[in-house]
Amino acid sequence: MRDLAFVGFLMAFLALGFKRPFIFVLAYAYVDIVAPQRLSYWMLNTVPISLIVFGLAFLGWLIADDKKDIRVSFRQGVMALLFVYCAYTTTVADFPIDAQGKWDWVWKALVFAMFLPLTLRTKLRIEALGLLMVLCACSIIITGGIKTLVSGGGYGVMRLLIDDNSGLYEGSIISTVAICIIPLILWLSKYGTVFPPDWKTKGFAYALVVACMLIPVGTQARTGLVCLGVLAVLMLRFVRHRFLYAGLAAALAVVAVPFLPQSFTSRMATIGEYKADQSASTRVAVWAWTWQYVQSNPMGGGFEAYLQNKVKFDTVASTGDGTTTQVEKQEVTDAGRAYHSSYFEMLGEQGFPGLVMWLVIHLGGIWRMEVVQRLSRKRKRADEEWVVPLALALQNGQIIYMIGSLFVGIAFQPFIYMLIALQIGLDTYLARRRKEAAFRPLTGGKRAVRVA
Repeated sequence: MRDLAFVGFLMAFLALGFKRPFIFVLAYAYVDIVAPQRLSYWMLNTVPISLIVFGLAFLGWLIADDKKDIRVSFRQGVMALLFVYCAYTTTVADFPIDAQGKWDWVWKALVFAMFLPLTLRTKLRIEALGLLMVLCACSIIITGGIKTLVSGGGYGVMRLLIDDNSGLYEGSIISTVAICIIPLILWLSKYGTVFPPDWKTKGFAYALVVACMLIPVGTQARTGLVCLGVLAVLMLRFVRHRFLYAGLAAALAVVAVPFLPQSFTSRMATIGEYKADQSASTRVAVWAWTWQYVQSNPMGGGFEAYLQNKVKFDTVASTGDGTTTQVEKQEVTDAGRAYHSSYFEMLGEQGFPGLVMWLVIHLGGIWRMEVVQRLSRKRKRADEEWVVPLALALQNGQIIYMIGSLFVGIAFQPFIYMLIALQIGLDTYLARRRKEAAFRPLTGGKRAVRVA
């Protein structure tokens, strides 16, 4: 019955695309984020749904979309270079079979991120993509929020829709994404037009924000708590009464502590004591191994190069208190441990060239959104009041991702590349509008004159 529901919804979604081809683009985003083929028992998981829908999206754009004044950004060019470079490193990877398995989905994320901005030619399309990304992610987040309220969750035990600890269904990844999209949710609640910003829309949006904040509690992912702290600091930039905001935030945190699960507070307490936690100690050891590895392999080892690592480290734990305190050391040996950091993931797999390209793509997004904000503030157009808040929301989401990715390997997470495509789409859309506004026809004349 569930398979029939998924098939029926997807078919209805695609049927709308034959009338409005841009809907095919939204359908691919839905398939990529929610992954209904993984939720299906058998009807969808045997069909290459992702490839089929992407083909429809590209053909719809090729046949029916306006190609006038197509703009390609510098970051799309860098993504193209990263695509070619990753394709090359896959052919010479240390573990070619495993590398091919990761490349099979990475190339789709990169190609779609390069293609997507070409379709974002209007404000409505930009909003529609942002809205769909939020709703698709929140289909997972709402489930996690409800389970957290009911059971309190737990590290590695809370299941989100399916029993699959990968992609957005993995605790640390969904925690990072959940906090990352909060600024976008708030923007949609105030400036959205698909759903008018009335009390119902705002009430639902605020409930989504609460659900997003519950995800780090339910998954007990320390990365999520760090991201939440980063978001709180970022919001200080534009609030009017900063000291009042900081005081209320601190008071809320203190009041919330008694209501948090004991397992959550115990796990969060290990953030500053990584030597006492085997998971954190393993990460530090793997990062050290990766740095040593790229000294002799500066081009990286291709996807899944971490499979060859072997690390040895000591965990340090203190028992007792005062004069009876005892320090216990335990030697741990491990092998084939993942990077648990996007930065070291890029460094180990794609070497220094790949890391540089990846940083240009992501840090470039933060910089370009700052440029967009400043240009829009200078223009002060009444019909562009939504631009600065959206650029700020996308910038904050990018910063949260960059901090969160320090502790989780999501260098090629498709959802984040859609966020980048949204940034590029906004940037090129505004550049197109500025060009159109710079020229207007003379009354009764045949030429156009430039205006400031």
